[in-house]
Amino acid sequence: MPEAAAAGTSVVGRVLRRIGWRTALLFTAILLPLWGFAELGEDVHKAESFVFDDPLLLHAKAASGPWLDQAFLGISWAGYQGIIVFDLILVVVLLARRRWREATFASVALIGSALLNLMTKQLFARARPSLWESISPQDTFSFPSGHAMGSMSLVTVLILLAWGTRWRWPVLVVAALFGLAVGAARIYLGVHYPSDILGGWAAAIAWVVGVYAAVFYGARRPWRALR
Repeated sequence: MPEAAAAGTSVVGRVLRRIGWRTALLFTAILLPLWGFAELGEDVHKAESFVFDDPLLLHAKAASGPWLDQAFLGISWAGYQGIIVFDLILVVVLLARRRWREATFASVALIGSALLNLMTKQLFARARPSLWESISPQDTFSFPSGHAMGSMSLVTVLILLAWGTRWRWPVLVVAALFGLAVGAARIYLGVHYPSDILGGWAAAIAWVVGVYAAVFYGARRPWRALR
């Protein structure tokens, strides 16, 4: 009996080690962001206010100036039109290199993120902030932020594709800083509440990691082919 128990424990240990990283990935990168989005979405649906939204917006307005206006307008442009161009280039490059699975992952993750954002905006129908007249006015719904969701989707795709290679840390730092800058730009311009940005980030991370898990389930991870 002791030998059987030891053998059983050994088998369980091997299984846990094999699926451990997947379990951790699913929990930290899918379930937690989904929980955060659900919490934000519930309050938005009930039209409840967030204590940090207006103060952060007003703080951003107080710091505004001509050069910051131009800088954040440029970052905001890069976070939408620039993202679209980069997304297309990324998919084309992956296809040209015959990275079929990676191209499928990027395409589904990025296109799906855009469609998901359009649907959730209509679902929550949150009005834009109106604390002041923005220099970049928007007439669509506010939650979740399309700029935040699109940029974070690209950021997550790039990090997952690069992870495990020698480029992982440069990609992580540059991509994360870009995602943060886009979110800050939308708050600075007064066209999104900070909770819109958080909702966009959470939805993007959960969606992209979910697509990654589906596309690469049981297959060779992308970084092994990209070294």
